[in-house]
Amino acid sequence: MTRTPASARFAGLVGLVGLAATLLLGACSALAPAADATFDLQAHRGGRALAPENTLAAFDNAMDMGVTTLELDIGLTADGVVVISHDTVLNPDHTRDASGAFLTASGPAIRTLSLAQVQRYDVGRIDPSTNYGRQFAKQVPRDGERIPTLAALFERVRERGATQVRFNIETKLDPGRPEETAPPEIMVRALLAEIDKAGVGPRVTVQSFDWRTLALVGQWAPQLQRAYLTSGRTLQDPRWTGGLRRADFGSTPRLVRAAAGRSERPVIWSPAFNDLTAVQVQEARALGLKVLPWTVNERADMVRLLDWKVDGIITDDPAVLRDVLRERGMPLPAGR
Repeated sequence: MTRTPASARFAGLVGLVGLAATLLLGACSALAPAADATFDLQAHRGGRALAPENTLAAFDNAMDMGVTTLELDIGLTADGVVVISHDTVLNPDHTRDASGAFLTASGPAIRTLSLAQVQRYDVGRIDPSTNYGRQFAKQVPRDGERIPTLAALFERVRERGATQVRFNIETKLDPGRPEETAPPEIMVRALLAEIDKAGVGPRVTVQSFDWRTLALVGQWAPQLQRAYLTSGRTLQDPRWTGGLRRADFGSTPRLVRAAAGRSERPVIWSPAFNDLTAVQVQEARALGLKVLPWTVNERADMVRLLDWKVDGIITDDPAVLRDVLRERGMPLPAGR
């Protein structure tokens, strides 16, 4: 028997989901949430402007400073371990081999390496000669940092007693390069197992540009919060949006609302901040969505977004955002 591909089945739901979204719009508008008293200050990759990205050192620094949420990325090793890495392949901008030398080119895909092999590399310093290094010149090196497991981060937060800290976990998938990562189903099952083992589900958001991930989370773990990441590029390619097309819904907030369907938790839309307008924020809120733009590092941009009443901001530099919130008299997350 020939089976219909999952993407085609998902795309086939467009008509039904679109109708449901239309019927629910009036109700959602009436129930649109007011701005939360607690603003969500998210440290992107642990706050890579200040410490090496996606390392335990960065997450410690963010918790010391005081953030609401640790934002991070995950992949799977060849032996099925969930590790924290933004890149699907070893990145020469911040990866050194056993001799201490920066890689001269992109390394192998993390998916092809065992955990033991992945952790032979040092990711505690950026190469200052690269564009990445120049962009984050004030980052403090932490030599000896390894690509950590997700379980290690959960354990570190538990050991610190940081029970208020949340996790925003991005699945790093690319539908255009499926050979570099585990399939969505395998990655999501591994992620959900780690979340369940650590007992942190109420404090977790799963986010992704690849909305196949989020459809699976909605099906297998509807109690978890989901965040729909968007960029100009991914919105142009329905492979990223689970077969849905923005043109069929009229706007990005409506597209996100349709993709999310019913949800036990408030759904988050996380757009690239330069793509966001005040009108879109209002529309998203009328649809019952929370809005958390990425990645916002300049004070003027933070101020503008705060004026628009976004629900949170994802930033590489949580110290700057804390200063802006303090100046506006907004509550600050406590450090530890």
